[in-house]
Amino acid sequence: MAVELADFTREARDFLDAHARRTEAEERFRWGVGDDRVGYFSTAPAEEAAAAVEAARAWQRTRYENGFGWLTGPEEYGGRGLGQVHALAYDALESEYDVPDTGVLDVIGLGMIGPTILTHGTPELREHYLRRMYSGEVIACQLFSEPAAGSDLAGVTTRAVRDGDGWVVNGQKVWTSIAQHAQVGELLCRTDPDAPKHRGITAFLLDLDTPGVEVRPLRQMTGGAEFNEVFLTDVRIPDSRRLGEVNEGWKVALTTLMNERVTVGGERGGPAAALTPERLTAMLRAVGRESDGALRRDLAALLAALRAARSLNERAARLLRAGAAPGPEGSISKLAFARNLIDGSRFAADVLGPRIIADTGEWGTFAWSELLLSAPALRILGGTEEIMKNILAERVLGLPKEAAR
Repeated sequence: MAVELADFTREARDFLDAHARRTEAEERFRWGVGDDRVGYFSTAPAEEAAAAVEAARAWQRTRYENGFGWLTGPEEYGGRGLGQVHALAYDALESEYDVPDTGVLDVIGLGMIGPTILTHGTPELREHYLRRMYSGEVIACQLFSEPAAGSDLAGVTTRAVRDGDGWVVNGQKVWTSIAQHAQVGELLCRTDPDAPKHRGITAFLLDLDTPGVEVRPLRQMTGGAEFNEVFLTDVRIPDSRRLGEVNEGWKVALTTLMNERVTVGGERGGPAAALTPERLTAMLRAVGRESDGALRRDLAALLAALRAARSLNERAARLLRAGAAPGPEGSISKLAFARNLIDGSRFAADVLGPRIIADTGEWGTFAWSELLLSAPALRILGGTEEIMKNILAERVLGLPKEAAR
C-alpha cells in the first residue's frame, strides 16, 4: 500500500521523538565545546570500538522493529516496500536527533551488499541473510581487493576450486574494512583461470567463522586499524552460498560497486559535517587569521564546492521523487566527496600551521590532523579517482576509450 510522504514524515517524527533525543540547533556546534575530533576512520581503542558497534546494532534493531530498518526493501524480506524518497526523508529527519552512528552496518553491508544479495541471491540466500542484516544481527564486509588486484579488480587470483557440492578457497584479501566486526563477507574468487579475466570470476557469501579464515588488522598512519587483510586457507564454501552463476561474478561485483559509489558519495555525517561555514570561520577567528585575504579566498572556494556537491545530491533526490532511474550523479558525488574532504583538510592545515601537527591541547587544532592523514584514502576507496573519471568520460560523456596497447 502506498504511503504518502507527508503521512510517512509524521510517522517517522513520532518514532524518533519516542526513541531518541532531538538536538537543539545551538547544541550542534559551538567552538570549544564538545568533541573536536575530525576524522574519517575510527582510531578508538578496541573496547570502545566494540561498544560503538553494539550501540549501532541496538539502534538498527530499534529501527527495524518499528518499520524504519529497511524502508526500500521488499516486504517479503522484512522491508517496507517504500521509495527512495521516503528513505531520504527519514535520513534528513534522523540527522536532527542524537542517535548512534550506524555506519559500521549501513555503508558496506546495508548500502552495498544487501542490495547485491537482493539482486543476485537465491530466495534461500535472501531469506537467510537479509532480515538478519537489516535488523542489525549480522554485519557484512566486502572481500574484493587483493595485494595485486585493487583498481584492476578483475585481476583477482584468490582461487575457488569445485569439490563436490561445494568449493575450496585459497588466497588473500586486503584493505577489507570492518572485517574485524563482520559475520559475513561478499567474496570474489577466480574459478576459471583460463577464461578472460572478467569471465572467470564467481561471487560467494562467506561466513567469517568458517575454518581457515584469518582476519589480521592493518594499522593506519592515523593510529587506527579499520582495514584488515584476510587470509583464506582451504576454506570450504557450500555451492548454496554462491551469488549468481558460476564464472558470472563480475556482474555481481558491478552491482556492489555501483551501490558503493552512491553510498560513499552520499555520506552526510562524519568529517563532511565538520566542513561548515560556522566551524571553518570559527577556526579562522580562533587563530587570529580571519583577515587573511588568501585564506578567505580559499574558504570561499571550498564552501562553493561543498554547496555544489550538496546541490548535486539534492538534484538526484528530486529526480528520484519524480520517478527517474538513478543516473551518473552517484559517481560524480563520490568524486566530489573525496575532493572536498581532501581540500578541507588542506585548508585546515593552511590555517592552523604547526598547530595541526603538535598537540598543544588547544581545542579544534591538532584534532584536524586525523582528517589530514586519512583524507588521501578517499581517492582510492570506493573506486580510484582515475578509474572513476575514465568511467564517466567513456560511459557518460561518450569520449573514446584509451587505445589498446
